[in-house]
Amino acid sequence: MSGIAGRYATALFELAADQRKLDEVAQDLDALAGLIDESDDMRRLVRSPMIKRDDQARAMAAVLEQAGASDLIQRFIGVISQNRRLFALPDVIEAYATLLAHHRGEVAADVTSATELTEGQIDGIKEALSQAIGTDVNLTANVDAGLIGGLVVRLGSRMVDSSIRTKLENLRFAMKGIG
Repeated sequence: MSGIAGRYATALFELAADQRKLDEVAQDLDALAGLIDESDDMRRLVRSPMIKRDDQARAMAAVLEQAGASDLIQRFIGVISQNRRLFALPDVIEAYATLLAHHRGEVAADVTSATELTEGQIDGIKEALSQAIGTDVNLTANVDAGLIGGLVVRLGSRMVDSSIRTKLENLRFAMKGIG
């Protein structure tokens, strides 16, 4: 892990591991990520350099208190707020999830489809990926209607794009070369 987010995520991971609260911290961070994704006000609070440090810290403390976040998360977010690094919070959350998955021996995979996948389809993709790489897979499913059909699978630094959109773009590019 490198960069600001990586350093903070590593520090949080080590604190959580020492206190045997890896899963509790992960749940708190997932809930916080959901709040940030769902609320324009939360995104503004996290990203805006115009909000004063103390105001950011107080607002985040109130949000975390209301959400029932653990003491460790409340103190950690307090440090990030006081250091004016709240803008890195979404990346810290993502980096922590990566560290936790690595600790568990899992590999993170993102699957994007044109329509929402059923649980059976997700389980089938997990199973196929697990067999292909020989380890557990932590799958995140996304929807992008612009794909038209097919899947885009990202597994670490590898990507397999079998979407109709990409196939059409490749066909269009090939047709330009002919004409």
